[in-house]
Amino acid sequence: MTIDSPQVANERVVRSGDFDIAVYEYGNPAADTIVLVHGWPDTHHLWDTVIPLLSERFHVVAYDTRGHGASTRTQRTADFRLDELARDFYAVLDAVSPDRPVHVLAHDWGSVQVWEAVCEPQAAARVASFTSVSGPNLDHLASWVRDRLSRPTPRNVWQPVTQLLSSAYTFFFMTPVLPRVTFGAIGTEKLWQRAVSLMNDTPADNVKLGPTFRRDMVDGLLIYRANIVARMLSPRERRTEVPVQLIVAGRDVAVRPAGYDDSGKWTDRLWRRDVPAGHWMPFSHPELLATATTELIEALDGAGVARGLARAEVGRTRREFDDNLVVVTGAGSGIGRETALAFARLGAELVISDVNELAAKQTAELVAAEGGVAHSYSLDVSNEEAVRAHAEAVIAAHGVPDILINNAGVGQAGGFLDTPSEEFDRVLRINLGGVVNGCRAFGSAMAERGLGGHIVNLSSMAAYSPQRDMAAYATSKSAVFMFSDCLRAELAERGISVSTVCPGIVHTNIVATTRISGVSAEEEAAAQQKFDKLYQRRGYTPDKVATQIVKAVRTGRDIVPVTPESWLQYRINRIAPGAVRFAARRMKLV
Repeated sequence: MTIDSPQVANERVVRSGDFDIAVYEYGNPAADTIVLVHGWPDTHHLWDTVIPLLSERFHVVAYDTRGHGASTRTQRTADFRLDELARDFYAVLDAVSPDRPVHVLAHDWGSVQVWEAVCEPQAAARVASFTSVSGPNLDHLASWVRDRLSRPTPRNVWQPVTQLLSSAYTFFFMTPVLPRVTFGAIGTEKLWQRAVSLMNDTPADNVKLGPTFRRDMVDGLLIYRANIVARMLSPRERRTEVPVQLIVAGRDVAVRPAGYDDSGKWTDRLWRRDVPAGHWMPFSHPELLATATTELIEALDGAGVARGLARAEVGRTRREFDDNLVVVTGAGSGIGRETALAFARLGAELVISDVNELAAKQTAELVAAEGGVAHSYSLDVSNEEAVRAHAEAVIAAHGVPDILINNAGVGQAGGFLDTPSEEFDRVLRINLGGVVNGCRAFGSAMAERGLGGHIVNLSSMAAYSPQRDMAAYATSKSAVFMFSDCLRAELAERGISVSTVCPGIVHTNIVATTRISGVSAEEEAAAQQKFDKLYQRRGYTPDKVATQIVKAVRTGRDIVPVTPESWLQYRINRIAPGAVRFAARRMKLV
């Protein structure tokens, strides 16, 4: 997603010792202040897509750190020591918010220098919260390495080794001449944008660079020489009273997630959000950073704790899905009902819907009987307007869901030529349209919130099992399968996972209510009864599917064939699709 650059800033210069610091202010100066601090090789333009998401509500301040952008240049390594950078930080705070503490969002070396600042005695009075993105406290990181290596289990050795490998580039950066020559020659804007784009799975246009980028890239290298060796060899005891929120990038090329595992030792109030993202999240996940920062500010101001923030709180005892809102369609019976119960037992709050309002209420009562919380709604998923209105009502009353399970569906059988067009269309509207409607209504809200999430779409073994007398049903489920593949690719950059669940032969009431075209009412009833008994004797119950759905959300699994026959058919169809089509021509269901 590309976001336009922020509105024109009010610019000022703040004096810090011998340095002029270029400061850029946005929004209402009377509102709570958020200070944004960039790292290497960026300037305040790093935040160009984050600022518009914050400036309508907050007084947003960004600045070019010394040696970057419009701030004073220097070629002295000592000028880039963390204590000097922390002094600049406090000078900016005193200028933009002299009487009130500020909130801080910082990235990369910006986060490293703010860690230095918030561990100073004056921090508690000047900094209300600190959201740290991809930039650890170097003393804490060094202590973590020493602690692990002092207890040399395979895991404790492997973690520091992988961090050393991830940080190997810093040794090159600290050499006296070679990195300056290298970046001076090949460090072009286009090449850097392309590299960051690949590392962060985001369009190159989202990578915002300032007009001084090439010089910043070279001059800013001194920050490595000024700090890394000293801090890693002689770590200090550094604690803070400032509430800290860690945004940990799972695919960070510079800092491995394990390096933050001991952060709870250094602050009493810590939140940690692990995000499947690369190092430069201000470019790839601006909505996430804005939302996470806002949620922390609101919680500290007493406005209530958002579910995502509650889940991120370190040291809090909780069940696996506590503080998760799970939306389940078609939850009045079968797989939908059992899935709702499974998530409720693990702590989730449920929003359940069904075309049968009474059935949805009965499921909610079952959830309540087990100590859970569920809100029931009547919903026809084939009606796009109804689904949109439902999503608006749910979000207004309960918030944006963390997990969406599009389960509602119907069965249908009978020869294609015997199936009226209106019947064929009905199946598509419910089985495919219901999934599309749910993903559009709730998925867009999940993407806009920016905190990721998980969508589960119920497909079927029929999606990859062509057979006679199942054209409408199999077509609808195959379309759900492909739709989910496309949606998964599209939403990955938003941190939203998509699982496609293909149950197989499972005994639910969908069999007993399946419409069969081309036969009399008596023949339809007999067939329904026959296959219902067959499925019942098969003995695979909906609660087993629910278990696999929970597992899919837990592990982020993409394709989930559930029953043994579904799993086997999925493999056969991939290896020998011709054999599957051959069998389909010779087998008749009805």
